[in-house]
Amino acid sequence: MPHGGKSGYCTLRLPEGSVDLLRFRDRVARSAGLSHPERFEQLGAALEEWDGDEPLRGLPESGFQLRREALRAELMAAVYARLDAAWRSRKEKWLREETKKWFDRAPELPQIFRFYLLAHNDLPERLRERLIEEWTRDNGKPDGDLKSAIDLVRGVVQRPSGTLLPPVPHQLPGSRRKPIGQDELIRGLVEAVCEEQDAGNLAMVLISGMAGVGKSTVADHLARRLQERFPDGVLHAELNGFSDGDTRPAEPDEVLDRFLATLPPYTTVTGPESKSNALRSALAHRSVLIVLDDALNAQQVLPLLPGDGTCAVIITSRNDLLRLQSERKVLFRKMEPLQEADALEVLQEKVSAKDRVIYDQSFRDLVRLCGRLPLALTVVARLLEVGARPLRTIPALVREMERERERLDTLHLPEHELSVRAALNCSVRVLGEEARLLLWQLAVHPGPTASWEAVMDLGRVAGEGARTDRALVELVAANLVELQGDRYGLHDLVRAFARQHVQPSSDGETADIERATVRQVLEHQLHNVRACDQVLDRERTLPIGEPDGVTVTGPAEPGQAMAFLDAEYATVQRGIRLAIGQGIGRYEWLLSMALVTYQWHRRLLDDALKNLRYAADAADSAAAPVDCAMVHRMLAGTQWRLGKYDAAVGHLRRAVRLSEEDHSEEGRLSLARSLHRLGLTLRKQGDRTGAEEALCQALELYREVSDPVGEAAALNALGALHHDRGDHEQARRLCADALDAVESTGERSGLADVLFTLAKVHLARCRRDEAVSLYRRACDIYREQEDRPNEDKARLLFADVLVSAGETEEAVEELERVIVLRELMGGEGVREVRELLEGLR
Repeated sequence: MPHGGKSGYCTLRLPEGSVDLLRFRDRVARSAGLSHPERFEQLGAALEEWDGDEPLRGLPESGFQLRREALRAELMAAVYARLDAAWRSRKEKWLREETKKWFDRAPELPQIFRFYLLAHNDLPERLRERLIEEWTRDNGKPDGDLKSAIDLVRGVVQRPSGTLLPPVPHQLPGSRRKPIGQDELIRGLVEAVCEEQDAGNLAMVLISGMAGVGKSTVADHLARRLQERFPDGVLHAELNGFSDGDTRPAEPDEVLDRFLATLPPYTTVTGPESKSNALRSALAHRSVLIVLDDALNAQQVLPLLPGDGTCAVIITSRNDLLRLQSERKVLFRKMEPLQEADALEVLQEKVSAKDRVIYDQSFRDLVRLCGRLPLALTVVARLLEVGARPLRTIPALVREMERERERLDTLHLPEHELSVRAALNCSVRVLGEEARLLLWQLAVHPGPTASWEAVMDLGRVAGEGARTDRALVELVAANLVELQGDRYGLHDLVRAFARQHVQPSSDGETADIERATVRQVLEHQLHNVRACDQVLDRERTLPIGEPDGVTVTGPAEPGQAMAFLDAEYATVQRGIRLAIGQGIGRYEWLLSMALVTYQWHRRLLDDALKNLRYAADAADSAAAPVDCAMVHRMLAGTQWRLGKYDAAVGHLRRAVRLSEEDHSEEGRLSLARSLHRLGLTLRKQGDRTGAEEALCQALELYREVSDPVGEAAALNALGALHHDRGDHEQARRLCADALDAVESTGERSGLADVLFTLAKVHLARCRRDEAVSLYRRACDIYREQEDRPNEDKARLLFADVLVSAGETEEAVEELERVIVLRELMGGEGVREVRELLEGLR
């Protein structure tokens, strides 16, 4: 609207908030009085009102030029204020990036240079001093703010009175090598600490892990990433909790003296409690990062911790410090050995690409033998450095380390202060007596893992009153025992060390304790595997006896039994090897026999064959004829499943002869079972006459000893034989009799076999609906029993029937299940089934 008089100007009235300059000023004004993080955000919103163009662009008059300069000054004041808020809010990453951008654009501005120095206070000293010298030469004497920043990054701050404060402590030791493979861990911890600090909380990080896993290196690099957020300095203490030699763990009292000597008001209090209180007081209004490396226990750490506030503490220990975790809020991270790719990088860091390819397998073997442990890998890398050991000797080094007794010698370089053996010794020597014994027993245990119950059974060797549960907790907390899900295991290097350097007894009883431990391990395995086998094969009996001093976990149904054996399988296989190696016949044959049904269901036939060959030799010298016959039947069953029918027939004829030596009812039942399986195998060979003769003898014997399950199985086999001949009606009658016999027993596997045969018979009699129903029932039972090979066979035939019935969609579902089964059994035949599927879709 025009003003009165002849002034010649007017006023524009605009809606509130419609002008970017006014919005900018409003937000700048509102930033006053806010907290530093809030002021940072508010000033950021204000600066967003500037679009980057020159203010009052296109207006050349001198008055506009003056106004333009004033607006620029307003802008830069807001920029400086936001940089100050970022510095005080410890937004290091943003501040580093923003000051780099501004310093590249306007290096002559004192405030820009000031915040650039503060944000990049980790610049090498030579580069920093050169920048200061060049800036001073080009721009003159620094103002007060810039001078204070220069003093701060140099480590001295001027008091108003002119006296000097002591340097801000920066006690991190010389930089260690970069931790390979730990970027994600470090990045996650940086974010977690920043989040706690931004919330005004003390951030406490605890990094634990076994000896040699790289905790100190990670802590060092974590501290360097974080130090710029702590303007009041970094304190560092080596606590020597697990040091080698005569070095004793640091006393908290001594560490407190060193810390308090760097922090005003330089108290002279005495006594651990008073010193701890003085440290908390000194840190109450400071932002300091504290690194406590290699802590022995919580008692060593607790007196050194700040109270509430914006300090942070990084603690490393081989122990999980459970008491500390229970008393304080802790960001706990347990370090594990490296992934294979990262472990290879440690070994190959100085190796040419050509040599990496040439020795690829040897490098991978070394990674395996080092257990992917950074310390062990570093030792090997040092061995392979130029002038120490030529690369061409890598295969020989692998062979050397394959021998467990030589492995720790290879990984021992005391002249370089690198030794896996020394590092592990420091962890073990602080253990209690029971924990040391249990560690040794777990090394004697064949591994790779053991259940809670198996570990507790080891404690029985120590006698009544042993607190094995507490010993195990101690070993897990000390990172000498690895907790993998709900199972316990040893790192290979810990196992090697414990076997060679941990003595369970000081009075020469080691051999007796070892024998008792091995017996306990194998007895626990035998009774638990047999408990599963009794669910999977209710007809077979083994002369094992009752459990003696071991815990037996009895599964209720086949799924539980198979799941238990899935978890235990690798351990049981090693148990069998242990029994074979020590020549303990009882476990050589009984443990192998108790495991074989599981191996058949999982199609682990090569393992079964290898075990049973040892079992046959052991049984020949230790078992009764009927038990030897049983071993040969299991050998025959394994060969039969491998398609080696001639070998199977040989074992079955041996089983028949052995059974005939025993005229008791047990011997007659053994003979029936041997003849039954001989008949099945002769049928596979095309000898129908011999098969029928053996099966009829078996049927007669089953009836003689009143074994309805065996009777049903023999009738079913005869029904299949008549089906082969085309006598479908007789086959149907025999299978119907078999069905009546087996249904009365509740034996599910035998029922599935009868249903499967009967389905084929009905299909041959053009009773497709009945066949479909029977196939479906048989498949469901095989799945319930987790009998993958038989389920695979039944579903494949069932799918073919469904296709012929026009039920393509259901056939596809059956074939998809067959693919899953075959992939679980190693992948053989998957491609053929996929091709069938493609033809149906």
